Amino acid sequence: GAFLNSLIAKRIKPLPDILGNLTTAALFCLSLVGVYLFNVHGVLNYFVGGWKPPIGINMVLDGFSAFMLVTVNLVALCVSIYSVNYMEKFTAKWKFYTLFLLMLTGMNGVIITGDIFNLYVYLEIASIASYVLVAFGTEKHELEAAFKYAIMGIVASVFILIGIIFLYSFTSTLNMADMANILQTKGKPDIILFVSVLFIMGFGLKAALVPFHGWLPDAHPSAPAPISAMLSGVLIKTLGIYALCRVFFNVLGITPIVSNIFLFLGVLSMVVGGCLALIQQDLKRLLAYSSISQMGYVILGIGLGTPLGIFAGLFHLFNHSVFKSLLFLNSGSIEYSVGTRDLGKMGGLAKVMPVTSTTNLFASMSVAGVPPFAGFWSKLLIIIAAVQAQRYGYAFWAVLVS
Repeated sequence: GAFLNSLIAKRIKPLPDILGNLTTAALFCLSLVGVYLFNVHGVLNYFVGGWKPPIGINMVLDGFSAFMLVTVNLVALCVSIYSVNYMEKFTAKWKFYTLFLLMLTGMNGVIITGDIFNLYVYLEIASIASYVLVAFGTEKHELEAAFKYAIMGIVASVFILIGIIFLYSFTSTLNMADMANILQTKGKPDIILFVSVLFIMGFGLKAALVPFHGWLPDAHPSAPAPISAMLSGVLIKTLGIYALCRVFFNVLGITPIVSNIFLFLGVLSMVVGGCLALIQQDLKRLLAYSSISQMGYVILGIGLGTPLGIFAGLFHLFNHSVFKSLLFLNSGSIEYSVGTRDLGKMGGLAKVMPVTSTTNLFASMSVAGVPPFAGFWSKLLIIIAAVQAQRYGYAFWAVLVS
């Protein structure tokens, strides 16, 4: 889709919209088919070029990746439909769709690859496309935000790459399943601790967990609304949370130390993100800080390491993808109509924008965890899981922040 857009669509005006939406619709349908196939056949493997692992690269569809594919491609489909009208005010739609679909390629690749270096390559494809998309409006603050995001993203990528190099030098393989087997038989030396630190810093930066969150409050408000929705809705989850879980749960193994680090980072992100959101006057900046706080909830649930905790964390990840994307798309609609993002200059918009007002109410209630909206159930499950695991302090902070 990305390459067809750059080759053909720039010459025919309505084609980028048609191609972009057809591609995302096809991806969403395929990810639903993937869920069905996983339920019928179990884990699916595809060997790229017919080369079997550990020599070749394999693509794996298991329960976790099937769930993430549906989440990412659902949000991408909604965003591409929204972009049809919204992106008219920017130049060259074909450039937007080319970069948007490349970013989507990277995210889908990260989710289904079974090879750790391949995961890094896809992560870079998604990251580089997102750096450019943040600067898509080419205004001064957008370029500055994209530059900051790119620099911090490159630092994160370097940490991840060095971690992969150390793992490869110890195990002599890049296949994640093979790597996990070798680590189990060889035992876990001190190098694993060092690699764990590198991965927590690298993927933590991608996930915008506090204290690695510095790039997010600038990047998300500066990007066009559809890209803000993608960045906050699915990009930080795929390149950050998903990759972190995949590497620690499937390759390195989750230890009590790592689990405690996840819990601490989760609570820190929840509290810091929530407090900083309270003092914002820029609508999109407010939502960006809220994303940091909600990522704290997700990593808190996963860090508990209990079946209910992991389920609750992933349930909240899905809910957040939906309601935060909706909030960012609403913010784009408000900015489009009012011409400002300053909350101090707004008021009484419900009369003139009834549809946006209703969708905003639903999404805000969900973010706040008000029953019966989706966000309430996932937050409740995270709190119950924390109490069951006898982590009463963490449960207290989860209730307080909400």
